[in-house]
Amino acid sequence: MDYGDKNMLVRALNKIRSHQHIFISIVQILLITIILTDLSFASSEYPREWWKAFPKDPAKSWEILPQEAAYGKDVILSKRTELGIFSNFAATPFTLDGKQYASVEGFWQMMKYPDPQDKEDPRYRKDLIWKYTREEVAQLTGFEAKEAGDATKENYQKLEISFISYKGKRMEYKDKDKMEHYELIFRAIQSKIDQNEPAKKLLAATGTLILRPDHIQDADAPPAYRYYDILIKIRSNLQN
Repeated sequence: MDYGDKNMLVRALNKIRSHQHIFISIVQILLITIILTDLSFASSEYPREWWKAFPKDPAKSWEILPQEAAYGKDVILSKRTELGIFSNFAATPFTLDGKQYASVEGFWQMMKYPDPQDKEDPRYRKDLIWKYTREEVAQLTGFEAKEAGDATKENYQKLEISFISYKGKRMEYKDKDKMEHYELIFRAIQSKIDQNEPAKKLLAATGTLILRPDHIQDADAPPAYRYYDILIKIRSNLQN
């Protein structure tokens, strides 16, 4: 190979390298543009109000505030925001097995009261006084429903029982029957979402966010307590 050929080869290689640099630069610009575009969409995908900062109320040691989640990653189902509709306490009427309930919490706490479909229910003992009837609790919402359940503790202690019941079927929901209870609560929450269009649309709008409770829970809490995980499963079905 003579000197002229070598020069031509060098020039050709330099030209290829130059084009490689241009190609790499274009690819880098495209990647940066895609990343920035994704970030732009992410920043406007969810309402900032879901992460709004609230002062900590020392009286509510159980509460997890909205700002304790990471924007775009997870979100607190706080009763202080519109996401409070997903709380079991929320007034979201639904029908399950032919009966109407004012809230999931009312449905849950109702099961602690004497069951007319259980003919041998010890909770019907004549010396016991119940603050509500089973039907009345079914129509309660919020903390009133929770307090109705708390009001049964003294009677439960007298009876030395721990079961609840639904349609005559008793369940030890914190022990051996916890999955049966979980499936029942899943059905109740599913019915709530299916029968309340605003709740269904809002659940879909949470996209891929990890849903977190607005109150502290024990690590070993029964699965039915993890309503936020139930909602994630329901959301997944909505998106499929």
